[in-house]
Amino acid sequence: MRARRWAGPIAWLALALSPPGGVTSDYGGGGASSAVRSKREAGGSTMAFEAGAAVGAREGGVRFPFPFAPYRIQEEFMAALYRALEAGGVGIFESPTGTGKSLSLICGALTWLRDYEERKLQDEARLLQEPEQRDRESSLGGAPDPASGEPAWVAQFVQGKAARDQADRAKEEQIKRKKREERLEKIRHNVQLKYASKRKKCEDDETERLLQLSKEILSKEAGSDVLEQLDHNEEELILAEYESDEEKKVGAGLDEDDDDDDLEEEHVTKIYYCSRTHSQLSQFVHEVQKSPFGKETRLVSLGSRQNLCVNEEVRHLGAIQLINDRCMEMQKNKHEKKNEGEETVGKRRRVSRAVCPFYSYEQMQFLRDEVLVDVKDIEQLVTLGKKTKACPYYGSRYAIPAAQLVVLPYQMLLHESTRNASGIKLKDQVVIIDEAHNLIDTITCIYSAEVSGSQLCCAYSQLLQYMERYRKRLKAKNLMYIKQILYLLERFVSVLGGNVNQNPNTQSISQAGTELKSINDFLFQSQIDNINLFKVQRYCEKSLISRKLFGFVERYGAPSTVKTNKENQKTTGLQNFLLTLQQEPEKEVGAPPHPSADPETDQLKMASPLMHIEGFLSALTNANQDGRVILNRQGTISQSRLKFLLLNPAVHFAEVVKECRAVIIAGGTMQPVADFREQLLSCAGMAADRVVEFSCGHVIPPENILPIILCSGPSNQQLEFIYQKRDQPQMMDEAGRILCNLCNVVPGGVVCFFPSYEYEKQVYTHWEGTGLLTRLATKKKIFQEPKRSNQVEQVLAEYAKCIKRCSQAGGHMTGALLFSVVGGKMSEGINFSDDLGRCVVMVGMPYPNIKSPELQEKMAWLDKNMPKTAGQAPSRVLTENLCMKAVNQSIGRAIRHQKDFASILLLDHRYAHPAVFNKLPQWIKERTLIKIGFGQAFAELRKVSVTSSVCRLHMETPTKDPFPFMHSFSP
Repeated sequence: MRARRWAGPIAWLALALSPPGGVTSDYGGGGASSAVRSKREAGGSTMAFEAGAAVGAREGGVRFPFPFAPYRIQEEFMAALYRALEAGGVGIFESPTGTGKSLSLICGALTWLRDYEERKLQDEARLLQEPEQRDRESSLGGAPDPASGEPAWVAQFVQGKAARDQADRAKEEQIKRKKREERLEKIRHNVQLKYASKRKKCEDDETERLLQLSKEILSKEAGSDVLEQLDHNEEELILAEYESDEEKKVGAGLDEDDDDDDLEEEHVTKIYYCSRTHSQLSQFVHEVQKSPFGKETRLVSLGSRQNLCVNEEVRHLGAIQLINDRCMEMQKNKHEKKNEGEETVGKRRRVSRAVCPFYSYEQMQFLRDEVLVDVKDIEQLVTLGKKTKACPYYGSRYAIPAAQLVVLPYQMLLHESTRNASGIKLKDQVVIIDEAHNLIDTITCIYSAEVSGSQLCCAYSQLLQYMERYRKRLKAKNLMYIKQILYLLERFVSVLGGNVNQNPNTQSISQAGTELKSINDFLFQSQIDNINLFKVQRYCEKSLISRKLFGFVERYGAPSTVKTNKENQKTTGLQNFLLTLQQEPEKEVGAPPHPSADPETDQLKMASPLMHIEGFLSALTNANQDGRVILNRQGTISQSRLKFLLLNPAVHFAEVVKECRAVIIAGGTMQPVADFREQLLSCAGMAADRVVEFSCGHVIPPENILPIILCSGPSNQQLEFIYQKRDQPQMMDEAGRILCNLCNVVPGGVVCFFPSYEYEKQVYTHWEGTGLLTRLATKKKIFQEPKRSNQVEQVLAEYAKCIKRCSQAGGHMTGALLFSVVGGKMSEGINFSDDLGRCVVMVGMPYPNIKSPELQEKMAWLDKNMPKTAGQAPSRVLTENLCMKAVNQSIGRAIRHQKDFASILLLDHRYAHPAVFNKLPQWIKERTLIKIGFGQAFAELRKVSVTSSVCRLHMETPTKDPFPFMHSFSP
């Protein structure tokens, strides 16, 4: 069996090294099974890893297969991870980028899973043997029980019932596992079976094509029928009859009469690995493929419809919300079509509704098995879906129960409704959240929502026009819920100070400002406390009303599509209203500038605002104490906004922690970890003794990094870039002098981080006026971080080309200087390895804006609910931690692998304060120099620059790095 083959090497090796009496593991691994021992003694063998070149690392009695000789810190990381998974609870793991964190996670976690499965097989074998032994004993009979007078066999039967039930469950699980493994083995080794389903699909497609051709011929002979009342395809815009939960338990989207065993398949013990982006997940999957576990692990990659959809008709919609709704609608059409059967015979002719040709159960089952046979990333999954005419989005979800490793974006796991819809079950499973430095912010953003007055007015007009046009075709339940939604929209606009029936661009706000309300206070003020928002939310989700409304706007929103006959006159109001909303409102003098958003997003917000409003309605169902509603009244109703802010992310993370066997929070830079312990884990009910921390050093030699805290500049001006002083000309001049000196001695690339885009622009303009920018440009070509995401790659490519060109040509130009922003596009996910980042400069301390209403409310909530830390108020600790997290992410961009070297310059004397200094990563903190004067710091930088220049001249072609993706500088 597959599980035994996977478990073989560790058991065999444990036996080979065991003293008399068996083997024990420091991590609770237990001894080798008697079944494996007897097999070895009989001359049998178990299958070893197929990666023959794999090297092993042994820590505390456990051998960790590894593709090459691991670093010592990797061995320690894997051992600590094994212990954390064995003990359960939560682990916070920090391993700097370039130390092979991904591979350590893979080999450590999968080694634990392999041992766990082996122990489970042992327990299963014992359970299956015990009933037989008990039956043999009971057959011998015995004296009656003196207490009850019953024969001994009766008492034994009663006592053994639980054990027999447990054995029956183990046997059932064994049978299921055998069936699954036999199916996968057949697919792996039988090419004919592998493509039988594909041939069947081709035959079905041909049959469908012939049937369609026949229908077209018949319709031509019969003449064109005129559809009653509604235009062509308009039938799809009508809401289907809605039944609430009290009337009908809504199914999971599949036919109830499907009795396939696979639908009932139980989830095996697995590891859910989450990361921030699809590109990071693809990199992780490639590491799994290269690891000793690459041939033996059942891995499935999950993603959004936007990444996995292969239906071009749906993909072209672009916006993820539109793709989601269209996909769900096509599914619903397919099930309705199947359920209708012959009911339509003899009735009036209906318009056929679009269904997805890739949503084929047989083909998705085939794709599921293909996914489980070989490790595939998202791109390979999409290619397979196109090849087999099967939906990768749903096919991959079918593979979850049998998978050992599930790779997915952490938004998909952290959002409860998305998690449930994806078929993810966390009970007694392991979750690893990588790149988790911004985990708290991510959960907060997932469960927060914001809508503008313009969206509210637009949604009201659209929905009112929709109801008027189809009133006679809608059922009573639909009309009731539509009227409730209209009332909610009207009250939301009213609470902002406007009228839903007037143009939001021309409605002025008499009293502009920001107001914060608890959820209950907002509901009472809006006069909607008598409406069950849970039912409204459920209705929006199940009826797909936002999708229907989007189709209605697509059809009647543009002037060219609206007819002039009497029936369509009602839609001209919607058309005119949309035109007024598209006009740019006049900007008031002194009004804050609003940067233009993505055109696609703007179009979606205008065409389907109800989709965004649904998120706000869902947010209002949170507990009163866990969030706040922010009423932001600005200028006009169009500019005003309603925002729900989640204050307690732990309430949603608690569900994950409670269900899972173990949760591992990992990242390259996790300091300071106090936020995770206090805001997330403590509030989630996790006891302090069940949280373990692990932080390892870096693999680079100590001389390869020079972090310096600089307290004053060349003219002895103290460096203190606080908000009140940083605008002073002398402070900006001092920073410019420091950069000029650096560019004279540092080769290659220099990356300079500023606290904000506004301050970076202000300093750039000042230096331009003083001529300092011209002096900088004589040594380094200057680049600026763009605000638009689509321009980042181009700037980085030109920056890299410039450095390479200067390095090869020599001359007075020694490289490039890049001005970046903390928290911007280049402070996370971008790798300034080697010559791309020989020096990283941090100007000031990027504290968050404490005047922000959201931050003020969060600080007030923490002060009320959290204890003080070392005499500091929780709100003060929060702002300091937010600042240092951003700093740590930015300065970690430079050192990316073992042979890399760089200098880090922190320009502010406040970095030397113990409370701040201790929040630097350990591997940087232990090598940091604090220099009061610039002269001493400059001397150290010159030494490093001279040494590094010599090293660069004598460096041979670098060896192939085991983590090539670490050098990629695409986000």
